[in-house]
Amino acid sequence: MGSKIRAIEYYLPDNKVTNLDLLSRFSDYDFEKFESKVGIKTRYWASQHETALDLAVKACEKLFLRVDKKIIDYVIYCTQSPEYLLPTTACILQDRLGLSTNIGAIDYNLGCSGFVYGVSLAKALIESGQVENVLLVTAETYSKYLHPEDKSNMAIFGDGASATLIAVSDEDMIGDFLFGTDGSGSNKLIIKNGASKYAFDPNATLLTYGSDNHYTDNHLYMNGPEIFNFTSEYIPKFTGNLLHRNNLSIEKVDYFVFHQANAFMLDFLRKRIKAEKDQFYINLEDGGNTVSNTIPIALKRLLSDIAIDKEYIIAIVGFGVGLSWAGGIIKINNKL
Repeated sequence: MGSKIRAIEYYLPDNKVTNLDLLSRFSDYDFEKFESKVGIKTRYWASQHETALDLAVKACEKLFLRVDKKIIDYVIYCTQSPEYLLPTTACILQDRLGLSTNIGAIDYNLGCSGFVYGVSLAKALIESGQVENVLLVTAETYSKYLHPEDKSNMAIFGDGASATLIAVSDEDMIGDFLFGTDGSGSNKLIIKNGASKYAFDPNATLLTYGSDNHYTDNHLYMNGPEIFNFTSEYIPKFTGNLLHRNNLSIEKVDYFVFHQANAFMLDFLRKRIKAEKDQFYINLEDGGNTVSNTIPIALKRLLSDIAIDKEYIIAIVGFGVGLSWAGGIIKINNKL
């Protein structure tokens, strides 16, 4: 018994924010240089009363235009933007989508490695014989965690959701996975206040980092240089180990689809793993860094643009908040 990715859809909010829009707020920021280096032109932010769950529902509804929702027997929901502290948002999603009550539904809290983890979990559920059709959903609204004077992170992060159907298959279309965790770096990308350890502080001190970016401990903080250092240290060797685990040479991989963090970082990683430019997919100019959504969005865009109908071998690698990283090999055609 094997498993495969049968379909992917994604949804971005209506509120489109361009670099020109941000320039009107931060006139001292060089968005031309940012666009050239980081590769982001636009991002989409949820409205005030729109949640990650709302985005998730819309992504799933797009998927159900092509997939019968009655076949779903398990929901895996990846988010760091939950509807409530409890209950599990996946349970609410089951009800909002009108799915059967005879299904499993779980949340898990992961960021940029989240989609890869989800594919691995779905594969395990299917190939152990427990279920046949898993709905993997990623949804994030990081925009709600950003301080309004944190121009760097406002330029980088966008909101969105994806819905992926992973199903039982006669062929083994999802290969082996590898994982990595280093919690000693958990403070490199963090929101300190608002959960169990530190309560939300309405009088939180205004802090500064980088080039005059402001935030408080109620907001998202990212140490960009340290995240880059972590990525450059671990991910190239990790990618090589992933290929070795799956008995693949780099030439046998049709495409590498990494977490779409920023174009400069991705091109650096491409050179380190010695992949050709046409093997290494970079597409984040429209949408930005949507955290756990970047890989499924990139997969959908990549395969939708391919005219030749064939089976492709793709390496997917996610890395970021945690610190957490994960990679896997999938075989997939362009009829998503």
